[in-house]
Amino acid sequence: MNIWLKNGFSISTNKEYLDLDTIHKFLSEESYWALGRPKEIIKNSIDNTALCFGVYKGDVSKGDAEQVGFARVVSDLTIFAYLADVFIVPEYRKLGLSKWLMEVITNHPDLQNVRRFMLVTNDAHTLYSQFGFKSIDHPERFMEKFRG
Repeated sequence: MNIWLKNGFSISTNKEYLDLDTIHKFLSEESYWALGRPKEIIKNSIDNTALCFGVYKGDVSKGDAEQVGFARVVSDLTIFAYLADVFIVPEYRKLGLSKWLMEVITNHPDLQNVRRFMLVTNDAHTLYSQFGFKSIDHPERFMEKFRG
C-alpha cells in the first residue's frame, strides 16, 4: 500500500485508513450520483474494489489526519478499469487536490497496463480531460443494464 505526501496532505491506498462515515456522508448526501445510497452498500463497494484512494489533511500514516477526499478504481488491474465515486469535500476544493488525486491514480503502477480506463461524469470533463480521458469514440457500441 502506497502513501503520497504533498503540502500538508496525504493520499493512501490503505483501506484501513478510510473513514467510512465521511465517505458515506458525502456520497449519500452531497453527490449527484449516489444520493441516498445506504452505508452498507458503500462499504461493500469499497471492500470489493481493487484500489481505493483516500485523500487526507495531514499525514494519515501518523494517525493525525482528516479524510477530505476519495476515489475508487474498479479494475482487474490488467485490461479494464472504471473510476468511480471521486470527490473532494467542498471545504477543501480549489487547493489542487483533485488534480493531485488524478495524477496519483493515473500514475499508479498497478494501473499502467490497463487498456481501457473509463468513467462517467456530469460536470468534471475539464478535470478528467487533463489526464487523457475523452468522450467515447463509438458510444453506440456501449450498453448498460441499470438497476437504479
